[in-house]
Amino acid sequence: MEDYIVRRVISGVMLWSTSFLVVRNVLGKRFSFDFCNRVVSTAHALLAVSLASLSVQDWRCPVCPSASTSSPAQMKALAVTLSYLIYDLICCCFDDKNPKLDNSIHHLVSIVGIVAGLAYRMCGSEMVASMWITEISSPFLHMRELVKELGYRDTNLNLALDVLFATTFSLARMVAGPYLTYVTLTAADNPLLIKAMALGLQLVSAFWFYKILRMLRYKISKKLSSTAKSSAR
Repeated sequence: MEDYIVRRVISGVMLWSTSFLVVRNVLGKRFSFDFCNRVVSTAHALLAVSLASLSVQDWRCPVCPSASTSSPAQMKALAVTLSYLIYDLICCCFDDKNPKLDNSIHHLVSIVGIVAGLAYRMCGSEMVASMWITEISSPFLHMRELVKELGYRDTNLNLALDVLFATTFSLARMVAGPYLTYVTLTAADNPLLIKAMALGLQLVSAFWFYKILRMLRYKISKKLSSTAKSSAR
């Protein structure tokens, strides 16, 4: 891996950690550890999607050229997300009230995949596309949890964010995701480790998709039941 990429990752971990400490200090004890972390995570998601979009070489074929040498813009974009994933994985270890085993597994798979891509300097197009797919739904994911702590649990705003998150996640992870996985697996020049990480990430996405469908069905049923009771009074 290039020295400047290693330096960027290290400085990125320090920057995300400092951002969390600043947010935690500003908000004080009014909000939880998870709330402060999600503020930082929302900022990363917006930045990651922007950097991924800017590093696409050809929007007529976002995953082209496949199995090619990563461009400097793609390497830098991946380094930013790698630094965030390392920071967030550390946060998961300190957040005792909200343990996330599946999220930790997702982070480990993503970290290994990005490190492999940066070390090989290959698959930049596929990996940047993967970053875009995995982060496009993240702002809605974090916002739906933020509004709950702000006192808007079980409101129309909370339900709207649930629906937006479920929709963007489903389209990105279960429509674009399988296609990207297929492209990565069928490219003969892609290293085996990167293929394995692509498949692992898609399996984790499928598991989350199942959980999201259950959550959305419960939320909509609860809302309809509450509306029906209100109308009956």
